[in-house]
Amino acid sequence: MLTAPPRDSDGCVLPHDHDEIGNDDGVIRRISELWITADKNGNRRISSMAYKASSGPNGGMSVDLVALITAGGLDPRVYVTTPRWVGSVIFTAGNLREAGFRVGYDPLEEQPPDQPANPYHGEVWGAFSKGQQKRLAEMARWFVALEGVSLTLG
Repeated sequence: MLTAPPRDSDGCVLPHDHDEIGNDDGVIRRISELWITADKNGNRRISSMAYKASSGPNGGMSVDLVALITAGGLDPRVYVTTPRWVGSVIFTAGNLREAGFRVGYDPLEEQPPDQPANPYHGEVWGAFSKGQQKRLAEMARWFVALEGVSLTLG
């Protein structure tokens, strides 16, 4: 496991760039079927919703950290794939940093009834402008591919 992330007075993880996440480390973004859209020709593609920060205090783009999942003895592809999260894309932490983002550790505690604990969770913080969303889409590679779905934003 990584050292504990910095937290604010309410216990929320502060945006940070975690030194123990190496530039070559894989960073997985899970993809929901809700984030799949059809373009004007009817071709399926990932929508820009996949490349946005979550709401809430200190919200970033929610990710999973490959090195931690593997160190936990789990198969990352199996771990990140659920009925809600049907596919996933992968980045390297270094590519995200080169694009101006910070990559940090943000382990999640269980929140019943529908959120299990996730000790492998991280966040990507930065400006999620349309230009940056397009850049993320260009950097993304399928980790758990969705048949017939393009990574290109419309």
